[in-house]
Amino acid sequence: MPRFDVHQHLWPEQLLAALARRSEPPRLVGSRLDLREGSFETDLGAHELDTRLRLLDRDEVDVAIVSFPPTIGFEEAPELAEAYDEGILELAAASRGRILPLACGEERNGFVGTCVSAQRVVREPLAVQGSLLFVHPGYSPAPPDGKPGWWTPVVEYTGQMQAAFAAWLASGRSDVPIVFAIMAGGAPFQLERLRSRGDRAGVPANVYFDTASYGRHAVDLAIKACGVERILYGSDAPVMDPRTTIESLGSLFDTLAGANPARLFA
Repeated sequence: MPRFDVHQHLWPEQLLAALARRSEPPRLVGSRLDLREGSFETDLGAHELDTRLRLLDRDEVDVAIVSFPPTIGFEEAPELAEAYDEGILELAAASRGRILPLACGEERNGFVGTCVSAQRVVREPLAVQGSLLFVHPGYSPAPPDGKPGWWTPVVEYTGQMQAAFAAWLASGRSDVPIVFAIMAGGAPFQLERLRSRGDRAGVPANVYFDTASYGRHAVDLAIKACGVERILYGSDAPVMDPRTTIESLGSLFDTLAGANPARLFA
């Protein structure tokens, strides 16, 4: 059975060019990515197809589900979404089935699903459409004055994802598969609190969580809360080194990278 990584990012040349043409964030200046939340040196070589395929081989992963993260602002700068969607199809074709892309914001032919921001799910959970939805943190502010650099990814992103998960639950939808990145910011751990406030419905059908940035302790808690079939292996490569999560999963890796995502993507 093939193994999948459901959370990777890969930037085609068309996207790099579109980012470089911009005069204000989000933009790319050389190898520096300027965003509202800050500026970050970026290894552009990590987004070359051959480099990515070698990474998959190293980790014994057959297929990467790739997206352009809303954290870089494609909802605020639609020309970036257009450039990404155009270029990523070329990389996917050259990968011979090892790269499967998600479209930016709207369902499009040739893509395996649609990536949307957590903020959009909060704003309009009934309006978000697609054959499969992947929910990712969105374009975010800089950390508050005096707060460390990790504040935005650890506090802001997780808060967005918990809110998106709650909005999806409140909407009552279960009509399409939906994958929440970064374990929906720890939302599975809040289910007992949710039940204590009177909601006994549990997690609806078609809801899944990826493991990106989390280890075995968090995964075990999510499995106890939701069931192992809800958890999918995702690494957030190249932002994160996949080996940290793979090594922590141990014997669970085959299930979370194999049988579980295969039901959605094989």
